[in-house]
Amino acid sequence: MSITQEGGAPRADTEPPISRVNRTHRPTLLAAAALVLLLLVLVLASLLIGTGSSPAGRAWDFLLGDPTARADAQIRLAVLDVRLPRTVAAVLVGIALGASGCLLQAVTRNPLAETGLLGVNSGAALGVVTGLTYFGVDSPYAMLLWALAGGMAASAVVLLLAASGRTAGSPLRLVLAGSALGATFHGLTSYVLLSTQSTFDTYRYWTIGSLAGIKTSDTYPLMPLIAVGLVIAFCCTRPLAALALGDDSARSLGHHPGRIRLVVAAAVTLLAGSAVALAGPVAFLGLLAPYAARTVSGPRIASQLALSALVAANVMIVADLLARVVIRPWETPVSVLLAFIGGPLLIWIARSDKLSTAGASA
Repeated sequence: MSITQEGGAPRADTEPPISRVNRTHRPTLLAAAALVLLLLVLVLASLLIGTGSSPAGRAWDFLLGDPTARADAQIRLAVLDVRLPRTVAAVLVGIALGASGCLLQAVTRNPLAETGLLGVNSGAALGVVTGLTYFGVDSPYAMLLWALAGGMAASAVVLLLAASGRTAGSPLRLVLAGSALGATFHGLTSYVLLSTQSTFDTYRYWTIGSLAGIKTSDTYPLMPLIAVGLVIAFCCTRPLAALALGDDSARSLGHHPGRIRLVVAAAVTLLAGSAVALAGPVAFLGLLAPYAARTVSGPRIASQLALSALVAANVMIVADLLARVVIRPWETPVSVLLAFIGGPLLIWIARSDKLSTAGASA
């Protein structure tokens, strides 16, 4: 490419295309590096800080391999059996909710969309209540499996409903099907809870959304599901970028809009269903993280997706750390803290003149 100098003589463009691309992506790369570094610092802080009486200094000595700290059963229990599992869970839940929120906002072209639109939360709640009431579920791990099964079953029904008819796979069909099924499942859940007091007592603890009591073994079944969801998500970035130009433009580029939306909805189901099963219904995180990512990345879907996952993971660990220390030695549910933060931010975003759309570029 060349431009004309004064006097009509052509002048070669001194900036190569690769340099322009690097300059365009530099803010995103810097933000991603900063978020990764912050995440590592927060993971370390999460291993050092807890609700109990174990001092952070002793936990630091344990991590450094000090023999006396390693021999301390209380420190070992606090770091390896309590703090490490919930730290891993916070990272997984954050990544899953951030990525699924970004996907859902992109596929529906609605910057205020969140994962509850596909019925995942209501399906997971009905799954937990069904397991507690009719199958005698009495362990956190079994509740996790029932929540995961319920969330995925609800999303499967939504996908089947959205895939039928002349407007198969359209954003409106997805949202309407998810909202209708979510309301139905919520009614069924309320009916079962009102008729069984013991189920309500257990369900009430799960539905507040918390990382307390999570074991390392609880995260193992969900890691492959989250990994598959992320792989599908990143494979859909180019089709989503085309879809942001409009259905007709996407078809002209060789894509199938209905098929894209259904595949993305399946990825959202894997990610959001795993997160809800692990931590319960956690509101606002899947909505706010993509908005924060877009302020840095712009309309590029792949960048939005990566930054959303990192932002949500950082916010989730910060919320979990605050949950441990706000009313020590007791603990505040993570979802409560996120609601206090997310509610006012959502109002500000909705009133802001800079409310961006979920558009994308190739």
